[in-house]
Amino acid sequence: MRTKIVKWVSIAALLLAVIFWRSAANYQLLLNSVVCMAAIAVVVQAAQARERRWAVGFVAIALLFNPAVPVFRLSGEWSLLLVVFCIAPFAISLAALKPQPLRSIPSITDRNPGSESL
Repeated sequence: MRTKIVKWVSIAALLLAVIFWRSAANYQLLLNSVVCMAAIAVVVQAAQARERRWAVGFVAIALLFNPAVPVFRLSGEWSLLLVVFCIAPFAISLAALKPQPLRSIPSITDRNPGSESL
């Protein structure tokens, strides 16, 4: 559930950057941080699901939006296209990468079928 929320936050941040593109450069560090952390969360989810292609794709997104070493500036048409195209993997991963169900812990009060009492 947390990964799903992180994906939605990343999609919202990227959409806000597209909508307010003229002033997006002022918030580049914040946008890069949000998208990079979300991409890392999806990499972890993809690795747990053994989806290597998804993991590699989101590692690339995490490197593109790395806040420590910015690869691109949020200005110009090419940067705008890059931001728009990065929305799609997050949106598609909402449906493609399902969270792994948590395994339940057996209760000590339930009687195991077929067990014998001492």
